[in-house]
Amino acid sequence: MEFEIVLMSIVAIAILLFIKSKWDEKEQLIKLQKQNKKNWGKISSEEYTRDKLDIIKKYFLEYQTPYDIDDITWNDMDMDTIYMLINQTKSTMGQDYLYRMLRQIQTEPTQLEEREKLIQFFQNNEEARNQLLTEFHFMGKVKGISLYRYLNLVHEIPKHNPLDSFVMLGLLAMSVGLIGLSVVNILPPIYGVVLLVCMIINNVIRYFNRKARIEKYFQVFMYIIRMLQGADSLVKLQIKELQPYFDEIKAILDTFKDLQKGSFLVFFDSRKGSGSFWDLTLDYVRMITHVDLIKFDFMVKKVQNRKEELNQLYEKLGRLDALLSVASFRAYLGEDGYCIPQLHQTTKAFLRIEDGYHSMLQNPVMNSIDAKKPVLITGSNASGKSTFIKMVALNAILSQTIHTAVAKDYEASYFHIYSSMALRDDLQGNESYYVVEIKSIQRILEQTKQNIPVLVFVDEILRGTNTLERIAASSQILKSFAQTNALVFAATHDLELTHILEKYYDNYHFQEEIKDNQVVFDYVLQNGRAYTRNAIKLLAMLGYEKTIIKEAEKSANSFLEKGVWKQI
Repeated sequence: MEFEIVLMSIVAIAILLFIKSKWDEKEQLIKLQKQNKKNWGKISSEEYTRDKLDIIKKYFLEYQTPYDIDDITWNDMDMDTIYMLINQTKSTMGQDYLYRMLRQIQTEPTQLEEREKLIQFFQNNEEARNQLLTEFHFMGKVKGISLYRYLNLVHEIPKHNPLDSFVMLGLLAMSVGLIGLSVVNILPPIYGVVLLVCMIINNVIRYFNRKARIEKYFQVFMYIIRMLQGADSLVKLQIKELQPYFDEIKAILDTFKDLQKGSFLVFFDSRKGSGSFWDLTLDYVRMITHVDLIKFDFMVKKVQNRKEELNQLYEKLGRLDALLSVASFRAYLGEDGYCIPQLHQTTKAFLRIEDGYHSMLQNPVMNSIDAKKPVLITGSNASGKSTFIKMVALNAILSQTIHTAVAKDYEASYFHIYSSMALRDDLQGNESYYVVEIKSIQRILEQTKQNIPVLVFVDEILRGTNTLERIAASSQILKSFAQTNALVFAATHDLELTHILEKYYDNYHFQEEIKDNQVVFDYVLQNGRAYTRNAIKLLAMLGYEKTIIKEAEKSANSFLEKGVWKQI
């Protein structure tokens, strides 16, 4: 009687826990859907470290081409920050694909038109996008390792004979059998109990020893199951506009049906959330029986022969998640904060921006330009030259990657894009700033030999050398660019260049005013070269001695009159 009461109590508790688990799943889903709506069009709160960004970068490196955004240009434009601003992805595949997409410039319309079609669908269909966001949320992200890299290193997993695990499982079953014999008084219970305790201790120790050796790979295989589970749920969604994409994913999933069987032995259902009653129960079963390790050994053999299919699935899922993120970025910019770029395949480079701005600025000043020939930009420090150049570069990159320009209107050629701006001395290579700079510019000159126009951004060209040689060399370099299919945007303090290169370059400038002993910038691009000279006035504003100010002005005026510097 007492045994029956205990048994009924256990059954009742199990039923209650099951009901609670289902209720929690439903509550989690409702909460997640509300969260998706709330976060749409918002900046992600996800934190990034240098290590994390380096891990995300590894997927791009596997597919890198000579014409992608290189490291110099990426760093010059602070594209890591732009990536963080755009990234609202929910899955590892999505965050990796978004990074790769931002670095791989498209020079023909096919890919961009396909992306635009998906982005607009996600923008205009809240219910469908929320369904996808939910599925990608359940897939989640792997922390601390490059999932893609490890997917392609499965051949390095140490070979293991699953027979060992089966033997341990058999001995465990034997101990339970001995206890069963004691119930019918064939054997004393002590034999079964002692063997059971010994086998539990042995199996747990062996479990954690093996798990430690394969931890990172085990983590990857757990995610493979999660990815397959999520993809399987994804293709069951009734969204006819996405059916062609779902059909492609389903065709890949069909090759992994045997891998998904019994997957619960390795990994909990992501919809139930970590820590659910069933998952906690299975955790103890896994430690004692090694069923997840047995399944893992089976999966290794299957995945080793299907890396190509996994990579295809990785890319297709990543594309959908990444483009959801782009649609959210457009919502963040607002209807008037972006435009769909007009891109043309031309041999003669041109670029036109109307009311363009830098998306990282809190209160940006809009600027416009219609460039059909290279551009020289002059002006004092902090007047807006570098920010303007970065704004143009950013619009070009975003237009040819996520098909989104941060401007009222953007029309341009398809470009390869390079810059030489925020360089540093190469201490490890024992190279001076000047050597680093001329190598950086040389790499761009070599790209101008291609058929596709090159968009070039240079800030203070050859600043690492003396004035005489800087002007002589930089004028010839900039002339060489102008004689190719390159469209150059170069910022400089050397007004001499605006005269030397007037035949080849259009001149623009930024200006400032001194008001009430303060420098006031309007950050508005103006036609022509800069004429104002406020550097000496700034010395006076900051309290330098009047003698210094007076003599500096006298020397400057003398040089402007005679063309030579007067000896002090």
